[in-house]
Amino acid sequence: MSYFKHSSLLFFFLLSLLLLQACLASSRLTAAEEKQPLTITYHKGALLSGPISVNLIWYGNFSAAQRAILSDFVASLTDRNHKQQQKTPSVSSWWKMTENFYSRSNSPLPRLSFGDQILDMECSKGKSLKNADLAALAARGQRRRAINIVLTAADVAVEGFCMSRCGTHAASPRSKTGRFVYIWVGNAAAQCPGQCAWPFHQPLYGPQAPPLIAPNGDVGIDGMVMNLASMVAGAVTNPFGGGFFMGPANSPLEAATACPGIYGKGAYPGYAGELLVDPASGASYNANGAHGRTYLLPAIFDPSTASCSTLV
Repeated sequence: MSYFKHSSLLFFFLLSLLLLQACLASSRLTAAEEKQPLTITYHKGALLSGPISVNLIWYGNFSAAQRAILSDFVASLTDRNHKQQQKTPSVSSWWKMTENFYSRSNSPLPRLSFGDQILDMECSKGKSLKNADLAALAARGQRRRAINIVLTAADVAVEGFCMSRCGTHAASPRSKTGRFVYIWVGNAAAQCPGQCAWPFHQPLYGPQAPPLIAPNGDVGIDGMVMNLASMVAGAVTNPFGGGFFMGPANSPLEAATACPGIYGKGAYPGYAGELLVDPASGASYNANGAHGRTYLLPAIFDPSTASCSTLV
């Protein structure tokens, strides 16, 4: 009996020692992992390159002034507008930051051109959309070498909107006619401006700093510009899920989503950073665009420095 008792004690001593060593090894591994800088890496998939048509699908009631704000932003991204003189900092210089990703792959740069605009003001699929509805709406645009952008009005509910996302991008299935990339962004003015239109509205959570004045005088639309910019940057650098991102492939952090809430130098949670201010309107912005417009655009992750880069 004594033999078994001492054997049991020895067994439990050795087991405890092994568990302690395992815990210490795990702690050392975790500490080493924490010291490793997080960065966006290339997963060897296809990027968007060459000529790409950007098409807008307007779903719901947008005024002519609202359409002009968003259209001018898209025009500011196009190849033709890159060659025009713009005040600095410009939308063109913001877009140029995505070239840091292309320099790490063998893909030619994308050349965006403004394509078609399709209006569905009567909401042919109703005012509560699922992901499949977004894909069907996007398919109304060009089917090859295109980014088709679905923009939903303030009174249109979309699956996951305000709960887990302000916008998204995806790609059509493979077909003989090729593939297109599509983006959806919603107007959050009536549903969750504190979440999807911050810093132009009081935040839903966190520090309650006063909201900034929107550069184009429309909290919902200026919020859409910020989210659309983020989605376009992600769509060209990770169009099919195998491009540039960090983290898991099913919930990746991409070119702009890796820099949430950062718009200018010195940004921290609840503070967008040091921005330019229009002396006449008091509006905050960081980029000049087509037709004399100004916009607030998100920081872009710089893979060469593993940090977020801003225009100001």
